[in-house]
Amino acid sequence: MARGRKGPFPVGLVAATAAGRRHAHRLAAAWPHARLVEAESVADALRAAWREYDAVVAFLATGAVVRILAPLLADKRTDPAVVVVDEPARHAVALLGGHAGGANALAAEVGALLDARPVVTTATDAVGLPGLDTLGWPVEGAVAAVSRAILDGEPVRLVADATWPLPALPENVRVEVAPLPTDPASAEHDGSGAGWRILVTDRVVPLDGRTVVLRPPSLVAGIGSSRGVPAAEVTGLLGRALAAAGLSPASLRCLASVDLKADEAGIRATADAYGVPLETWPAADLAAVDVPHPSEVVRAAVGTPSVAEAAALRHGGALLVPKTASAMATVAVARRAPRGRLALVGLGPGAADLRTPRAVAELRRASVVVGLDQYLDQVRDLLRPGTRVLASGLGAEEERARAAVAEAAAGHAVALVGSGDAGVYAMASPALEYADDRIDVVGVPGVTAGLAASALLGAPLGHDHVYLSLSDLHTPWEVIACRIAAAAEGDLVALLYNPRSRTRDWQLGAALETFAAHRPPDTPVGVVRNASRPGQWVHLATLATLDPALVDMYSVVVVGSSQTRVVAGRMVTPRGYRWRS
Repeated sequence: MARGRKGPFPVGLVAATAAGRRHAHRLAAAWPHARLVEAESVADALRAAWREYDAVVAFLATGAVVRILAPLLADKRTDPAVVVVDEPARHAVALLGGHAGGANALAAEVGALLDARPVVTTATDAVGLPGLDTLGWPVEGAVAAVSRAILDGEPVRLVADATWPLPALPENVRVEVAPLPTDPASAEHDGSGAGWRILVTDRVVPLDGRTVVLRPPSLVAGIGSSRGVPAAEVTGLLGRALAAAGLSPASLRCLASVDLKADEAGIRATADAYGVPLETWPAADLAAVDVPHPSEVVRAAVGTPSVAEAAALRHGGALLVPKTASAMATVAVARRAPRGRLALVGLGPGAADLRTPRAVAELRRASVVVGLDQYLDQVRDLLRPGTRVLASGLGAEEERARAAVAEAAAGHAVALVGSGDAGVYAMASPALEYADDRIDVVGVPGVTAGLAASALLGAPLGHDHVYLSLSDLHTPWEVIACRIAAAAEGDLVALLYNPRSRTRDWQLGAALETFAAHRPPDTPVGVVRNASRPGQWVHLATLATLDPALVDMYSVVVVGSSQTRVVAGRMVTPRGYRWRS
């Protein structure tokens, strides 16, 4: 994001023609944070969008945008991102702010909404490498020079004082987790010419022309104060405490205090000045934190023997700066241990165009990708160079879940993939059984096989419906039979997963008999095999005519309710429910 805002950033849309305005309105309808900018002239509108928004999508000629904006360019770290879309919306060109401004990602989002091809010319993105300034962390030093060294295949050392969930890096970047030297210029060259370095640290270190420093969000500053403390006093005290400890303010992840200070203007203004959130905790929570310097005076005043140190340590970690005081404020700083990242990614039913942009982004964000071999084969072209792939065969769901959680617990960025939606008969459930609070978990929804099948059949899910798996590998058949009976008696449309295999060839027939006992024989039943994949096959029958032998494990069976009809060859369940007399 070009101007450091949190969450969805405002997007200004500028168009000159009727077609451009139509495209802009499509984006505005999809993005509540986007607005069409209008003025007396298109040039004035573009200049206004540049001044007022964090990103600009211009439906104009690239040359015109360049001529208008060239005099306004200042710094890529603060200039808005600019994406240019051509008249027929065939291409979305990331023109300015590809990395720091987020234009590359914005071009991909515009492309997904307008069915346009993103055009990215940033060198690292073009060859699938992560840009050093795209990780969401502050970055200092020789970014362009080190990025060029990575691109050219030169030896680069990445030295971190802890394992952080970084994206995959190419083979010429050697990762080391070790204490950092205090002077990069005096670092030893190991004989391979590896003078290029990336440091990942919250410590202040000298910079040279061959070093980049990434600032991880590792520091929590606990703040206590008297009522009415001036912002300048809190800001100054915190700045001095960080400087004395040799810590970079760019690694602050938040300020923290007791909830009685949630509305303290001086503390809130300090959080705003450093560009971080303010977290507050009840006094009872802070009182339970073991601190080196408790105070009975503080306990009497606010109900906890410590505010600054306890707030800094509320989520654990190591205290780097014990509480230090000014006239009206106290500050303490703790380093929070890195947390691994586990993304539970649903790949959709199979077709690439039914895979969400967020799923693609998470695959490219990961350094380790875990999944069933046949699913990973679908997405290997999306993975960055250097991605570690842990593939396994059918029947190893628990092993995959354990492996993914273990890699995330070790501090890595992990994507655990499955077909459809990761939470529907897929890998999210077994993974979350093993995941604890040492890792951050991100769920990425996917289009389920049931939804893909429904779309091919028509609209069978127009009213209440239920998903049922006929596999008795993990659930006794007696339990499955009871659920089938409940769905049949409740007149719910039923989507049957895992309906039939070579070794389970009778369960589907038994299920259809149960439904037939509660519904007319002409109730529509649809079968979709390989939805959205090669070999896709759609078959429409009834409870009386469906031959179970046509069904296999690559199929989804949709049994209609008593209200489901076939209209013009499509299976439809009305939204309004009318009992058949």
